[in-house]
Amino acid sequence: MDHPSHDARGAAQAPQRPQARRVVVTGLGALTCLGKSAPETWEAMREGRSGISQFGREPFAPYGEDWAVRIAGQIKDLDISGFVAPKDAKKLDRSTVLGLGAAHEAVAHAGIDFAREDPERCGVVIGSGIGGIETIETGLNALTNKGPTRVSPFTVPRLMVNATAGNVSIRYGLQGPASAHATACASAGHAFGDAMGYIRRGDCDVMLVGGVEAAITPLCIAAFSSMKALSTRNNEPEKASRPFDRGRDGFVMAEGAAIFVLEELEHARARGATIYAEMVGFGNSCDAGHITAPDPEGNGAARSMKWALRDAGLTPDQVDYINAHGTSTPLGDDAEVAAVLRVFGGHARRSSGGRLLMSSTKSMHGHALGASGAIEMIACLHAARDGVIPPTINLDDPDPAFDIDLVAHESRERPVKVVMNNTFGFGGHNTTLILRRFEG
Repeated sequence: MDHPSHDARGAAQAPQRPQARRVVVTGLGALTCLGKSAPETWEAMREGRSGISQFGREPFAPYGEDWAVRIAGQIKDLDISGFVAPKDAKKLDRSTVLGLGAAHEAVAHAGIDFAREDPERCGVVIGSGIGGIETIETGLNALTNKGPTRVSPFTVPRLMVNATAGNVSIRYGLQGPASAHATACASAGHAFGDAMGYIRRGDCDVMLVGGVEAAITPLCIAAFSSMKALSTRNNEPEKASRPFDRGRDGFVMAEGAAIFVLEELEHARARGATIYAEMVGFGNSCDAGHITAPDPEGNGAARSMKWALRDAGLTPDQVDYINAHGTSTPLGDDAEVAAVLRVFGGHARRSSGGRLLMSSTKSMHGHALGASGAIEMIACLHAARDGVIPPTINLDDPDPAFDIDLVAHESRERPVKVVMNNTFGFGGHNTTLILRRFEG
């Protein structure tokens, strides 16, 4: 228990909190429509390549031809043999398979041997907006068409939102905290904030953290399409995701996973790990206004960014680049720009000579819902480490009200020290993460 200290006159002073431990990134892995690894994904982002394509007819064909949306960010020709044994594949939803693949790469990239670590000081937090939706649809089809005895006994452990976190913990023997966040598109952001807290407080030394999503399924496509949330630019899939462009008509559904190894700084140094960046700030808020529509003035998003800056001990003018949530929906993009302009003022306003850069990599990889914040963390990390800002492609006719340099079409080289990552989700959930180039 902390007890009050006393000054020279004997007056009681408030107890001093111990300084928070520093959190660094030492490994990353990814499976996305842009590439089957983190380096491949980043290379596509840097080059401004789209991963959006028309999806195949299966499993959509049984439901007829009346599909208003026929495009998505799919991971094609995925070989899972390197990280999931054939006997285990039938026990796992595609979302968990993607998560295990990304975790496999991240752990190898970090060069960490969990057999040498204290398992109680290692944990995992993984976000997913929808979890095992493919399993839910498969199970319902079996129940409807074949009867209750034909529903797989693996249905429940496959469909759970926490299935990926549980399977990752089992694979690496991580006996510390293990949890899953399901806050729609903000899920991965909340996962990072949670994982950072465990390390900062001294509860853990190592955390695997990220997001997974595999929701390119008939029900999800039909449901989001019915909401008029998805782009219907079916004949030009690579041009369909166009954040901040006046011709935007909705987001493009995508699947993917990205997992990172976070460590306490001295723990990473002690084992000679390569350090890629430092996580320095987290903020989260709720709009408390509408279950799907964002606050039109971006008030909740602005609070999230302000609180992340406060947590990091930074001022707005110290941020060099924002990886925007930027989904390509009319309402969402409007609200985010309004929030950024409110928080960053002249530092963001291009017309005033502001130096802040902002882009949306969803223009290339689409919207992977709960995994989006983790996939975009790849862009954030490399922006800080390499001094390269990935572009917003398809920004042919920028909305004139968006008075920010949105890095249209091509990546931009510029020294970057501080990067902000925004993720906002249905339910009014807002998260903001801040990382800094590691300088010792």
